[in-house]
Amino acid sequence: MADITAQMVKELRDMTGLGMMECKKALTETGGDVKAAEDLLRIKSGAKASKAAGRIAAEGMVAAYIAPDGKSGALVEINCETDFVARNEDFINFARSLAQLVAGISFADTAALAAAALPGGENVDEFRKALVMKLGENINVRRFVRYVADGRLASYLHGTKIGVMIDYTGGDETLGKDLAMHIAASKPICVSHEQVSPELLARERQIYTAQAAESGKPADIVVKMVDGRIAKYLAEVTLLGQPFVKDADQTVEKLLAAKSATVNGFTLFVVGEGIEKKSGDFAAEVMAQVSQMKEDQASQTN
Repeated sequence: MADITAQMVKELRDMTGLGMMECKKALTETGGDVKAAEDLLRIKSGAKASKAAGRIAAEGMVAAYIAPDGKSGALVEINCETDFVARNEDFINFARSLAQLVAGISFADTAALAAAALPGGENVDEFRKALVMKLGENINVRRFVRYVADGRLASYLHGTKIGVMIDYTGGDETLGKDLAMHIAASKPICVSHEQVSPELLARERQIYTAQAAESGKPADIVVKMVDGRIAKYLAEVTLLGQPFVKDADQTVEKLLAAKSATVNGFTLFVVGEGIEKKSGDFAAEVMAQVSQMKEDQASQTN
């Protein structure tokens, strides 16, 4: 039998929002497989999809830059170890300079970006290393996206932790800002239901089918229940299907139709999304250090 650790239980609780005992039992039933345990809990409890994607698990910031013509722009995420460094002026300026650089040049990956020169002429990676020495923390450029718009660009930054860039056609600047703010708040995964991956949809359908089957209803009713849940899921995770954050009586799709506008694409960055922050027991660390000091002193005495 797999050893079910407290960290595994905590991770599953963060993903599902369910109780400790429920999570421990599910992990025991699935042999410690966290993903399988999440699916099992969703089937048994009717819980919604994982909340882990919205969890901030590392420090840093997102920076955005849009060129004056509104046609090219970039989002960049850089990470550090503490929020203290994330608020440092040099760190912030570095992130903003990277966003401006990426907006103007197409880079294949972060390695290519690291070899480039910042607007002031400094090499990106050398500048990063100098910041590491100055601020005393590991700093890395995690990801970036560059846009050359089919329409025009708008961006929204929620503090420095959430950043959105959207390419839209039609409407006005206010619409672009409102749409970017909506994406930051509601976190859709794509524009329309046609863009939802078949693998993700298949997983959701499997879970909903298992949930509906437990109701004991006839097979034809189960099919209708599952189809209804899938339709609701697609409305929740797609931009066009979501109620507009500033007017819940209309969907984003209806808002766009009223403005004769379309969304060509968007990117949402949440600082630290998908990165597990190192956790530890501070008291245990202190005791370990004290124990090591005693051992060192004993060895010196002997």
